[in-house]
Amino acid sequence: MYYPGAHAHSRPDQPAVIIAGTDQRITHKAMDERSNRIAQLLHDRGFRPGDHVAILMENNLRYFEIFWAALRSGLIFTPINRYFTPDEVAYVVNDSGAKALFTSTYMRETAEALLDRIPECSVLLSVDGVCSGYDDLDTALVPFPTTPLANEPRGQMMLYSSGTTGRPKGILRTPVPADISEGLSHIERLRDYGIDGDTIYLSPAPIYHAAPLAYSVGVLSLGGTVVMMPRFDAELALRHIQDYRVTHSQWVPTMFIRMLKLSDEARSAYDLSSHQVAIHAAAPCPVEIKRQVIDWWGPILHEYYAGSESNGSTRIDSQEWLKRPGSVGKASMGVLHICDEDGNEVAPGSEGIIYFEQPEMPFRYHNDPDKTREAQNPKHTSWSTLGDVGYVDEDGYLYLTDRKSFMIISGGVNIYPQAIEDALVLHPSVTDAAVIGVPNEDFGEEVKAVVQLEPGIPESAALAEDLIGFTRDKVASYMVPRSLDFTDALPRLPTGKLYKHKLREKYWPAKPR
Repeated sequence: MYYPGAHAHSRPDQPAVIIAGTDQRITHKAMDERSNRIAQLLHDRGFRPGDHVAILMENNLRYFEIFWAALRSGLIFTPINRYFTPDEVAYVVNDSGAKALFTSTYMRETAEALLDRIPECSVLLSVDGVCSGYDDLDTALVPFPTTPLANEPRGQMMLYSSGTTGRPKGILRTPVPADISEGLSHIERLRDYGIDGDTIYLSPAPIYHAAPLAYSVGVLSLGGTVVMMPRFDAELALRHIQDYRVTHSQWVPTMFIRMLKLSDEARSAYDLSSHQVAIHAAAPCPVEIKRQVIDWWGPILHEYYAGSESNGSTRIDSQEWLKRPGSVGKASMGVLHICDEDGNEVAPGSEGIIYFEQPEMPFRYHNDPDKTREAQNPKHTSWSTLGDVGYVDEDGYLYLTDRKSFMIISGGVNIYPQAIEDALVLHPSVTDAAVIGVPNEDFGEEVKAVVQLEPGIPESAALAEDLIGFTRDKVASYMVPRSLDFTDALPRLPTGKLYKHKLREKYWPAKPR
C-alpha cells in the first residue's frame, strides 16, 4: 500500500515535507491526518468523485495535504500558477469548473481580487489566516475526524498548460479506475531512479508545476522526504544539498546555468557527496551546459522528455548522453514516431513532429475538442504530439529541435530558436536569452535576440554587435540574429519556460478583434 495511510503507521515521525532554510516541517502521520480531515470536510460540503477543486498557493507545507485530500476523495485537482494575474486565475477556475478554491494569505491580493470573478466556485478556504471572502481552513476543520472516508477512489490532477504560446488549456488524462492505495501511475518510474523511503528529495521549483508536484507526491507515496525551496537561489540550492543530505533532486536548464555562473569559490564550498541522482527536464539543455554539470557533479544526471499530457516519454542517463550529446534518450513510455506535416513517418535523421503511439488517445484538452484533434496524428488517432520538433538517430535516440509554435519562418526558411538561445547563454555577459521572429517586410520574419545581461554589465551597441558575432561561430549563417535588444528580465516562468507570446507582443502589431 502506498501513501497516504501506510507511512503514517510505518514511519509516523519521519518528516514528509520540509521547507528548506526554515523550521517548517510536517510528518507523514500529521499529513495523513490533515488530508483525511480535509477529505471529510469536502465530502460534508457535497463533493463527490469527479468534482473539481483548485489550489492557488506558494510553496507551502499545506499544499500536499490538500492534494492528498482531493486525490483520496476521487476528485479532480487543479494546481494554478501562482504568478498568474487575477484574470488568468479566474479563467482557470471557471474553465475547470472548480467548486472549491484553496489559497493562502501570501496570495491574499490575488485571492481577494477573484471574489467577483468566480461565481460558480462556492467553497473558498484560506490555509493560514484570514483572506477577505474566504473561510479559515483550520476553523472549518474543527468538527471533522482524522479517519479516512469509507471509500477512497483515486482522483487525478488536471493540469493547465503554462500558456507560453496562448491561453492555458486544461489537460485531462484518460482515467484509470483505482483505489488510492494502489498508488500513482508514475511510481514505478520513480523506483527506477532509486527513490524509496530513505530518499531526501530537493524540489527547487514552484510546486504548482507538473514535474515538481508529480515527483514530490511520488516521493511521499514511497515514504521519502521532500525538501521544498520557497524559491530557487543558485547558491542556497547547493547549501541545502549539503545541509539536508539530499539524495535526489530535480532541475531545469536555467537553474544549471545560474549555478555554473557562481564563482569557483561558491561552487566548491559545499559537500555534495550525498547527491546520488539529479533529474532534469522541462526544456532542452544546451550541450555545453550539461557537459559542465556532469564534469562538476559526476555522471548522476538523468534527463527525461515528457509533457503534462503523459502521452509518452523518453529517458537517458549520463553515460548514454556522453556517447550521444544532445539526445533526450529512447522511448520509455509509448512508441516514438517522427512525422511530417501530413502525418507520414520520416526516416531516421530527418526532422519532423514528435508523436507517441499509445493503445488509445491518453488525454484530451478540457473544453477544447479542436485542440485535442490538433494533437492527434492526421492518419493515426492514437498517436499524439505536444507540438515539439526533433529527429531520431538510427538507434532510436531522440534529439529535440524546438517547439513548432516557436518556429521562425524567414523567407520560406524554417528557423528554430533553441540552438541560437543555447549559443547566447554561453557568453559570460549573458544571464538569459530568448530568440523570436519579428516582422520583416521582405522576408515575413527575421531573427531577433532579446538578452538579459549579468548584473553590473552595461548595455551598449558594441556589446550587442559582439553578442551577434558570438553566435556566428556557433550556428548557421541564416540563423544569426539580425538584431539584438536588451531587457532587465525575460518573461520566464520559474519552471524555466518562456512566455514567448508576451515577448512577441512588443514587436508585433495587435490583431484586430
